Amino acid sequence: MAVHDDCKLRFMELKAKRTHRFIIYKIEEKQKQVIVEKLGEPVQGYEEFAACLPADECRYAVFDYEFMTEGNVPKSRIFFIAWSPDTSRVRSKMIYASSKDRFKRELDGIQIELQATDPTEIGLDVFKSRAS
Repeated sequence: MAVHDDCKLRFMELKAKRTHRFIIYKIEEKQKQVIVEKLGEPVQGYEEFAACLPADECRYAVFDYEFMTEGNVPKSRIFFIAWSPDTSRVRSKMIYASSKDRFKRELDGIQIELQATDPTEIGLDVFKSRAS
């Protein structure tokens, strides 16, 4: 599975310049490559991110989660999410599962990985507990 150059470029922008809050990636099966499907603006938050994940299709996503530590210090963690809902096609789940590790290696700077099959597995509470 090839990775479009734009995928790495947009990730570097998120990581270094904070120009995106999140990135949704999609595998184009015909071209056999991972592409950027949607970019989240820095002002967008968790709700907008969650709304971008389709209910019945697999996706990869990166989310820049900002939070305050107990000492009131602002911090952020970059999450990689492998979204594979139960209702998605079996073939699609297999393609995403087999391509995940290679794709993740292309994105240097991922701090925490989440795998989810339904929205409760990527709830805001999950981000909070995994970030600290």
